[in-house]
Amino acid sequence: MSPIDWLVVAAYLAGMLGLAALVGRRQRSRRDYYLGGNRMSPWSLATSTIATQCSTNSLLGAPAFVGFVAGGGMIWLQYELAVPLAMLALLLLLPMLRGAGHVSAYAFLEDRLGPGCRRLASACFQIFRGIATGVTVYGVALVVTLLVDVSYTQAVLLLMGITILYDVLGGMRAVVISDVLQLGLIAGAVVLSLAMLGDVATAAAPLPERLDALQFSWGLQGGGDYGFWPMLIGGFFLYAAYYGCDQSQAQRVLAARSERAAGQVLLLNGLLRFPLVLLYCLLGLALAAHAGHDPQFVAGLPASSDGEPNYNLVFPHFVLSTFPPGAVGLVMVGIFAAAMSSIDSALNSLSAATVEDGISSRWPLSERQLFLASKLATLGWGAFAVAFSYQVERIAPTVLEAINKIGSMVNGPLLALFAIALLAPGIGQRRAMLGFFAGALCNLILWVGFPGVSWLWWNAFGFAAGVAVAFITRPVPLALPSAWPTKGFALPLLAMAVFIFLACLGFSWASLGA
Repeated sequence: MSPIDWLVVAAYLAGMLGLAALVGRRQRSRRDYYLGGNRMSPWSLATSTIATQCSTNSLLGAPAFVGFVAGGGMIWLQYELAVPLAMLALLLLLPMLRGAGHVSAYAFLEDRLGPGCRRLASACFQIFRGIATGVTVYGVALVVTLLVDVSYTQAVLLLMGITILYDVLGGMRAVVISDVLQLGLIAGAVVLSLAMLGDVATAAAPLPERLDALQFSWGLQGGGDYGFWPMLIGGFFLYAAYYGCDQSQAQRVLAARSERAAGQVLLLNGLLRFPLVLLYCLLGLALAAHAGHDPQFVAGLPASSDGEPNYNLVFPHFVLSTFPPGAVGLVMVGIFAAAMSSIDSALNSLSAATVEDGISSRWPLSERQLFLASKLATLGWGAFAVAFSYQVERIAPTVLEAINKIGSMVNGPLLALFAIALLAPGIGQRRAMLGFFAGALCNLILWVGFPGVSWLWWNAFGFAAGVAVAFITRPVPLALPSAWPTKGFALPLLAMAVFIFLACLGFSWASLGA
């Protein structure tokens, strides 16, 4: 990068730190630190959620998968069909998500079932999210080393030093503001790149194998992990568990001003995420067509560990080789900020789970002491992520894949725990926890004994097993909420239904090669 690009990056990072310090001056409590005082708009919270999900991994991975990886293509979009369906389900479960004004999503489990369920769910989240954050730091730091030619330690210090500092200073409000800015920069860079690359439809015409957006497979007998049905059905339970039972995502809903605003956050996320991912996929097609016309383009990519071109860097490589000075700095800022957005959200939510479910529920501390503990917990989890990132390269890739699968082992059982708490609290804590462990055991059996079953199904099977065992051991009538929070959502729900229909229609059209 040129000196002016570095100046742009430095100015942005300094501005973020200044903004975090300014926001932090107004904080007086944990609710301010973790939920922004419940003063943030639905649009900003939804944008922050999308930015966290569609961050560096998606920005780099989607174009690489769609345009360059063997067996890839527009099939990537199958991931997205389950998102609006999960948002519709969670909209009906807003009483669960909002609770009684709690900061932690897991406090609801204590209210309805008992403290054991709360501690169990929070411990699962902290273990898996803490490890995943360390892995994310490792992956993003490696990308930074390739982009700006610095050592791994320098990349970690640059990335995590800024991220931890503004997270500690500004809390959730600073996280949301930086996410909104990051998403605007990235979306603008992608649109500008597409404009420079020309007409995507014409450019991608010679790439028919990349346009197939559907792969109809049940994924039950070795037909592939990413068939349409496991991604739709299993993905529904995965996303419902992730957005509803994972503190890092549910915290955005808890931060909304009201139940209605929380519903708007879910609806906006369900509607707006797909167009952004579609942009990433179109960028992959356009870059693949560009590489077909310019063989030197791929030759200029850095090599991966196996000596092959590192296709994950195809978009940054295009930016560095094409954009003018200054504009390169803005795009690099967007990439750095996208990396930070997935980490800062995790650190803030890990801190919330630690303080709310661990410290405040066990020791009678003052609000001031708990507020200080919140910042110290954020700092502690940041230190853990940095330390763990240095161990990741010693772990075999199969183990890293196993870590992701372990997350899917507990997603379904966790969702079952929340569903029981909402709809059948009479089952009681002990039998609800028995259902959770039964669901996890079911998934473990599938993992070890039935390797042909797609791991995406674990999310559905774990949920079904958890609910079934809990009800079998103590059958009770359902206690449905007296009023579902759907008032005022008729038009958005209709829009969501139309969106799902059009998406399915578009997938069918693409798969037929029309």
